[in-house]
Amino acid sequence: MSERVYRSLQRDLAAGTLVPTERLGEERLAETYGVSRTPVREALARLLSDGLLERHSDGLYPYRPRVDELGDLYELRIVLEARGIQRLQATPATVPESLTIAAGPPAPVAVIPTGSRGAAVGDPADPDRIPARDTASDRDGIASTGSITWVAPTGPGSDRRPPTRPHDVTAVRHELETWLRIREHPPESGTALIAADEEFHTTLLLSAGNSALADALSTVHARVRPVRALDLPTPGRIAAMADDHIAIAEHLLAGDLDTALRTLLAHLTSSRAHVLTRARRALELTKLAQAVRE
Repeated sequence: MSERVYRSLQRDLAAGTLVPTERLGEERLAETYGVSRTPVREALARLLSDGLLERHSDGLYPYRPRVDELGDLYELRIVLEARGIQRLQATPATVPESLTIAAGPPAPVAVIPTGSRGAAVGDPADPDRIPARDTASDRDGIASTGSITWVAPTGPGSDRRPPTRPHDVTAVRHELETWLRIREHPPESGTALIAADEEFHTTLLLSAGNSALADALSTVHARVRPVRALDLPTPGRIAAMADDHIAIAEHLLAGDLDTALRTLLAHLTSSRAHVLTRARRALELTKLAQAVRE
């Protein structure tokens, strides 16, 4: 019973059904979900532990991130998702030795380039949109691991073999097909599109072989989702989202992990810059609204 209430509260928090400024009283929620107060109390305790609720002096309320917390959550998202690819790369120094078959000279750790407003360097005039797709990729030296193709490195350490844990090619291909359909027939902006976006990123992380990373990403998604639900993407951003997702999936399926990582970082950094810019503008408009009247 408490599990059902927990899932229902999760859903309603994500959809914005529960007003962020209203206290989550046990009696009212028990009446809403048709249960006693005990499963509601247990569900609220779990949601508080998940970081989806926050405790005020008079009780529990839906979690509302401050702007700086929102930026921190997106930074955590970048670290988690980048790690999913980094752990499978053949040469980076950040991959644990247990995940590689042969040792070799370390390569520089990937660094997320940022501009003055948190956007990736490359389009300082428009931090809300950074072209992520890199169509130039080297198809030479491709070897098959059985689950995904792997691009063999050249130069020092080129005798290294494919990584031991390649991406789940079936899952990645399914997401590619999904986003090809979305690009061909763009849907209405809404919660279903946000869910599809989250599914894409979670699936990529799961396909890299570490479910703990994917679980952590799901928690980040849940904490950011209410903000995203109130700032639905425009048709232009939907098209950009589809293009980026398709490019990332194609690079992974081609075994070009380096380009896939660069594309992913540009995509996520662009999203972070957009959300923070919109959040700051919303706060400014709220302050302006308090200073005038009809």
